[in-house]
Amino acid sequence: MSAFSSQGRGKVTVPELLQRKLPAADSKNQNNSNLPGQKITCLTVADYPTARLLDEAGVDVLLVGDSLGMVVLGYDSTLPVTVEEMLHHTRAVRRGVKRALIVADMPFGSYHTDISEALRNAVRFVKEAGAEAVKVEGGERRLELIARLTEAEIPVMAHIGLTPQSVNTLGGYRVQGKTSETAEQVLRDARAVEAAGAFAVVLEALPRELAAQITQELRIPTIGIGAGPDCDGQVLVTHDLLGLTFGPAPKFARQYANVGGIIANAAREFCADVQGRTFPSDGESYHSGKSEKNGGKISIVG
Repeated sequence: MSAFSSQGRGKVTVPELLQRKLPAADSKNQNNSNLPGQKITCLTVADYPTARLLDEAGVDVLLVGDSLGMVVLGYDSTLPVTVEEMLHHTRAVRRGVKRALIVADMPFGSYHTDISEALRNAVRFVKEAGAEAVKVEGGERRLELIARLTEAEIPVMAHIGLTPQSVNTLGGYRVQGKTSETAEQVLRDARAVEAAGAFAVVLEALPRELAAQITQELRIPTIGIGAGPDCDGQVLVTHDLLGLTFGPAPKFARQYANVGGIIANAAREFCADVQGRTFPSDGESYHSGKSEKNGGKISIVG
């Protein structure tokens, strides 16, 4: 039986998310998540059980993010993540989702060399893994790519501001758009991805004021992560939300549970019970039916 229920909520689609950009609806109807003006919720996911739980909890967008390279696979950055790894995890997520929109990150190197190759890779995410949209990082420099993918009827979520795949160019994971010059570049990036046909854009690690300006100017939804509360929606890395990461979390990553602590405590209790010979108990053991004891051995006779 499902832990949560999303009955009464329709399938989340790209057109429906675009409708949310319209002016806020009457406050009496704010519980209907499909109404214009409703905030968009988005969480990262990399496996079937988590995807199912988040979907049944009512999360609008499930992002199979390349952050899984760090929080699931143990890499130091997102750069080593491969197309095959992302396809593997997207397939698992697809099997657990009925309502949410599934967006898959295109990993570093999968869209950086040639538009035709990028299109082939994007098609694989839709055709082989069941993604309903793909996400690519970068603004103005991705204009041609986004246009080509949308022409091929593959919805694209853009990602600007702090783009983790550019960590070596940026010199680390730092807030972007803090100067007038860099803020203007972020604005140009936002306008470019909208003009190219992106249906939404992630704004990462930006001053709140800049993110609010972009949100007000664009006709497509903005999804913030470390970009203040004025975006059209918010996304977090689920492992941060659940307390399943190691080391300090980013300033914006609110922790809603300490699942890491729960797992560690459960494992310690299991070890103690095994060493103390209290697990498994007689009630947790199978028993034979009719039997005869022969020389200390049990022979099953029926």
